[in-house]
Amino acid sequence: MPDIPQVILKPRKAAPFFGRHPWVRNTAIARLVDDPADGAEVDLVSDKGHWIARGLYNSRSRIRVRLYRWTQEPLDEDFWRRQISSALALRQTLGYDDPAGAARLVFSESDGLSGLVVDRFGRHLVVQPTSLGIAQRLDRLVPILVELVHPAGVTLRTDAATARIEGLDLAPRHYWGQPAEDVIFIQEHGIRYGVQLVSGQKTGFYLDQRENRRAAVAWLGGRRVLDVCCYTGAFSLSAAILGGAKEVTGLDSSQAAIAMARRNAELNGVTCARFETAEAFHALQERVEAGQRFGAIILDPPKFARGRRGVDEALRAYHRLNHLAVDLLEPDGILVTCSCSGGVSREDFAAMLFGVAVKSRREIQVLQQRGAAADHPLSVTCPENEYLKCFVCRVK
Repeated sequence: MPDIPQVILKPRKAAPFFGRHPWVRNTAIARLVDDPADGAEVDLVSDKGHWIARGLYNSRSRIRVRLYRWTQEPLDEDFWRRQISSALALRQTLGYDDPAGAARLVFSESDGLSGLVVDRFGRHLVVQPTSLGIAQRLDRLVPILVELVHPAGVTLRTDAATARIEGLDLAPRHYWGQPAEDVIFIQEHGIRYGVQLVSGQKTGFYLDQRENRRAAVAWLGGRRVLDVCCYTGAFSLSAAILGGAKEVTGLDSSQAAIAMARRNAELNGVTCARFETAEAFHALQERVEAGQRFGAIILDPPKFARGRRGVDEALRAYHRLNHLAVDLLEPDGILVTCSCSGGVSREDFAAMLFGVAVKSRREIQVLQQRGAAADHPLSVTCPENEYLKCFVCRVK
């Protein structure tokens, strides 16, 4: 028997993994040798007996093996330290080291650490395991992060849907060091924001939209702006402070998010922005029926599809949302429209906008196509990790 349990692939399934794709799905696997426990190290072997890579196994996940090493060496502390150090060095090179700011320090597959997300908010870290194998190794990984980053404290976050899929039994909580206050404060592009690390959405703040917030506001000067699904007001306040918008209305279905958005506006002395609790589709339809018009509309809805299976339904929702927005825009208005659904490709999203243009009989010009900020890099060996689309458009 081998020293490490083996996962044997079906014929003609090995090529992507020799190419360093990190996900081995259940449909690629022929059989197991030595029946690995969930979370255990395993070796991936081709049907011809060729060793390919080493990873962590989970029988409960469709991603049965997450791969980390393409050399026959252990997934030991030295390995994890090198991977984390490399990720941190990249963020320092990119300039994401403002002690008062926030950044994604580790981005899962893109940093060779499938199943691990780490964000820094000021002097606090938020660690989000998205795989069972990584969750089982937090007692090894967090001390490395503490040693290299020197945070004041570490908060643990989990995504409920991912936890169900992976079989994680983790609740959001303080994990190490000084507990974070209910609201901590960060700064982005000179704007201050309150962030709730435990109770907020995602890990507390949408860091992936950082550069999109700064870029999109270039077209918003002097306009009335409607920010739909505004969360805690980052696009809204960027439009008001950086973009010189005349007036901003932010809408979100979360009362807690709207309360924080109002607090953030007050924190920055912004008086031209107001925030309302409202469901996106209903609020837009009401404004269409009332004959309202806006100079710019920002759409940043939550994920409509978790994978390819829900893409058609998601695209119908995006079409409806964007059609309503276009109906509200003045001639030559600006539409900033986003999708964080990984299963929806850029081509899908562009085709959806074409359908909106046809149905609304308005010409839509794409001024910019954007994605996630640079601290959310994309590994070309795992293109499935490209999820964020941000199109800046003029609607004639």
